[in-house]
This record gives sequence, structure tokens and C-alpha cells, in this order.
Amino acid sequence: MEQNRYTQNLLKKFILNQCSKEEVDEVVHYFKSLTDSNQLPTVEEVLEILEDKPLMRESDIVRIKNKILAMSQEDSKLKLNKKFYFVKYAAAAAIFIGVLTSVYFFKDIVFQKQIVSTPVIVQKNTFPEPGTDKATLTLSNGKQIVLTNGASLQTQNAKSNGEAIIYQSEKNNTAKLVYNYLTIPRGGKFMIKLSDGTQVWLNSETQLKFPVAFIEGKTREVELVYGEAYFDVSPSTMHKGAHFKVLNKKQEIEVIGTEFNIKAYKDETNSYTTLVEGKVDVKMENGKQRLKPNQQLKLNLKTNNVSVQNIDVYNAISWKQGVFSFENITLKEMMKVLSRWYDFDCIFKNKAIENEIFDGVLRKNQSLDEILKSIKNFKIIKNYEIKDKQVILE
Repeated sequence: MEQNRYTQNLLKKFILNQCSKEEVDEVVHYFKSLTDSNQLPTVEEVLEILEDKPLMRESDIVRIKNKILAMSQEDSKLKLNKKFYFVKYAAAAAIFIGVLTSVYFFKDIVFQKQIVSTPVIVQKNTFPEPGTDKATLTLSNGKQIVLTNGASLQTQNAKSNGEAIIYQSEKNNTAKLVYNYLTIPRGGKFMIKLSDGTQVWLNSETQLKFPVAFIEGKTREVELVYGEAYFDVSPSTMHKGAHFKVLNKKQEIEVIGTEFNIKAYKDETNSYTTLVEGKVDVKMENGKQRLKPNQQLKLNLKTNNVSVQNIDVYNAISWKQGVFSFENITLKEMMKVLSRWYDFDCIFKNKAIENEIFDGVLRKNQSLDEILKSIKNFKIIKNYEIKDKQVILE
């Protein structure tokens, strides 16, 4: 308890720019020592920490963000084995920045105590739960195997512990490609390690088509049929120069040892390819585009229009680390993301609130009840109701 109070006072001083050099070092150590993002303070706890400060200024957020990024970049120079600057504690620090941003964003409401309590209708027996590790593996003969957390699987080519499935390296040269499918339902996530060592993290409502083993020396191809996936590709230098390709709808992504994210859901008009590290060429019907790290390519699947912009990649890949990082997102888009993870359908009684803007960070293991109460307390919505697997907002 005493240690917790000390940490709270330290974070408060850090937020208010009152730390000595030694205390700043303690804050850095605090972020480095975190093993779970749940150890970070929530918006409510930050409000409690800052209870005697009337307002948090935007300059406070900018200063804190710049200081944390500077610390992470300095640390990454000492850890050459890290592929990009999101070192161990930088991800935790980014969550903390998101919490502070949420506090600033809602300061006029929260600090002036304008929250009005109104009844919330909740049917707890049917309340959507956070997603878990689960997937369906479809073999080449059509047989389907359900993979769930805690259940083990051993086949001729692969093994699973219920959280990931690992395909063993093919020692002999494969002459013919045999394909499997891994399908992640709403409310699920899973990781797969392909036979070449490439690791793929699959988000909710996603399907990946892949060969059980690749043909030695030939281009390695997989297909993201739909959904969202983060790829950490085994470099071509380890596979006799064989490049790696991801096919997806109207595009083909060719890579050489890299990390990137593809978001291409069935119910969305645009697909997004985000490069974290390395180099990729995105081939489309109307040409080819090379991406640099921290760039995102947006492809309109109806018009074929393409745009490329520099972004903060953390917002695009935070889902892989158990976090939703939202920046300037409409409530409608935010609820679409949440509905895939918590497996519900959202109905807006009041269409006007669909375009309300949200900025902030949410943990994927939070209950949906906590999230909806926060949105309600921030006066983005007046009320919500849960009916079976429907969330009704007004």
C-alpha cells in the first residue's frame, strides 16, 4: 500500500513536470519493470492522482509524450536486437500516454464533475465477454478441428497448445503444395507459426489460407482471405532467396524479411497495409507502391484509389499487444472494432452520435460493461442497453 502511494505521487510529479533527474530515472524503471499492462493506472486512477489539479493542459500531454519517446529511442540504441523502437516499456508508456490523452480529452466533463448518473439496463447473463484464444483449423481433406485455449493438438504436421499452432519445418523438399485454413471467429484471436518460421498473429473475424509446407527455393505465398493479421516474416536469406507474398483481394504484398500489418475486413470498403519494419512492395491493379517503415497504404476496394501516409504505427498494431489504441475515430468505427472482439451487434437509436469522435486507449481484457460505462460517463452517449448479443446506444 505504501509503495503504491509512493508510485502514485511519483507519477503525479512526472505529469506535473516536478520530478528531479533521479525521479525521472525511477519513472523509466517503473515502465521497464511492468510485466502486465493492467498494472498501469486507469483514467479514473489518474483523475484521483490529479484530484487537486483543476485542468490538464494539452502542453502537459505533448511534453510527457516527447519525454517518453525520447527515453524509448535512447534505450533502443542500447538494445540492437530490437527491430523497432517500441521497446519493452515503450508499449506500456504508450498506454499511459493514451490514458492521459483520455483525461485531457474529457477534462471539461470529468474535472468539473458534470457526470449525471442515469440507470443502465444490463442483462448480465448475456453480457458479451472479452475475446479469447480460439480458431478453427480446416485441413486439406475438409476436416475441421476446433482450437481453444487449454486444448492441445498434435497432427502429422503441426502442434497446438490452444493459444498458437506451430507447423514443423519441412526437412525434405516438398513437391506439391497442400493448403490448410485457419479461421478466427468474432471474439477470438490466434497465432500461427508457418513451416518457414514466419509468425502470424490473427485478429478476430479473420481467415488465413496457407501451405502446410513451402516448396524450397520458390516464392512463399499465403492468402489473407479476410480480416486482420500481423506478419513477422522469416527473411528470404534463410530460404535460398525465396520471397514471401501475401495475397489479399485486389492486392499482393511482396516482402523481404519484415514486419507489417494488413487490415482487410469483409464489411469495410478500404484495406490498410501498415509497414513496421523492413520493405514491402504492394502490387495493385493500377500499379505498384513501395512502403517505408511507419507508412500505411490505404486501398479503396471499390474505386481502386490509393493513398499513402506516415502514421504512428502503434495505433495500427496495438491490438496484437492486447490494447485498443484509438485516435480521432468515430464512435461508429470504434463500436465496429469492439463488436468483433466482444462478439455483439451495435444499434444506434440516435444516429447523430455515430460521428462523435473518440481518442483514448482501452485494454482488451476490460469488460464491455466498463467500456460502455466510461463512454456514457464521458457523455458521448446518454444510455445503453444490452439485449442478447445486441448493444443499443442512445
